[in-house]
Amino acid sequence: MATNSNPTNNGKAGDHLSATNARRLASLAHALGPEIGEALSNPKVTDLLLNADGNLWCQEHGKPRRIIAQMSPAQAESVIRLLASHMGAEVTRERPIVSGVLPGTIARFQGVLPPISRRPIFAIRKHSEVIYTLDDFVRDGILSSAAADCLREAIQRRENLMIVGSAGSGKTTLANACLAERAFCHGRIVIIEDTRELQSLAEDLVELVASPLSGNVSMDELVRTTLRLFPDRIVVGEVRAGAETLSMLKAWATGHPGGLCTLHANGPRDALYRLEDLVGEVSATVPRRTIAAAVQLVVFIERGDFPPAGRKVTAVSRPRLQPKGDYDFEDAPI
Repeated sequence: MATNSNPTNNGKAGDHLSATNARRLASLAHALGPEIGEALSNPKVTDLLLNADGNLWCQEHGKPRRIIAQMSPAQAESVIRLLASHMGAEVTRERPIVSGVLPGTIARFQGVLPPISRRPIFAIRKHSEVIYTLDDFVRDGILSSAAADCLREAIQRRENLMIVGSAGSGKTTLANACLAERAFCHGRIVIIEDTRELQSLAEDLVELVASPLSGNVSMDELVRTTLRLFPDRIVVGEVRAGAETLSMLKAWATGHPGGLCTLHANGPRDALYRLEDLVGEVSATVPRRTIAAAVQLVVFIERGDFPPAGRKVTAVSRPRLQPKGDYDFEDAPI
């Protein structure tokens, strides 16, 4: 194997690369501005949204969304192009969409340039660093005491939980509240995600992330790998594709109880139909019995005009399979 006989040059190249990255980060921080910098450092902030009119909206957990600054189209375009440059991506009129993670954070960034949008716009999803407990959800009027007790009992009994809702409804925050329960900290917990969002206080914890930086390892591969890591509970950040959904359901239904996942859906019944659609991507047979056996509790959280927090858990349901083959639900008090 050939070796480089000039390590000094390698060091200079590394220093140059580090200096270039430092300049890019400094330029990006300057373009973002102090308001975004302050919001990103606030552990309660979850979303920053720039619209075409230049209004920059900020969402804090449990508070109404508010405008915190104005940003010019030139400044917004600079942010999007600098982030694309940092990622080694190219943004043009033919490819005007940029997706990635803000450097040095776990905040997801989605930027759009004209001609798709009238002016440059972007959205930053920064999951709250503060873990809200189920008691906090009850205090804020998002979750009833009866529903919180139902969740605690399900976690204690090692039932598989699925938290469903629309984008931005608070699924991940509620999932973290469940993970913070003492009963969920016992045993060996394996968390599988494509972006780090979930937090666990368990001592015996394994965290796996599917990302391009990991060699394009898929979520399905991670779920199957998890089965060889001796998990007591399998947690999937969000199921989006058929292969990972089928692998998770099989694992949950065959000796790995006490799991948790999140899913985009408009209610408990829609959530199970959504699972069927995902599994249908990779299987000609829809395993309704497996779904009904694997998912023991569906929690639906909505975003809307719910004072004071704008979010509310409106259903906690136990699915059952009817003799005719469709799902029935036993609703818990909410």
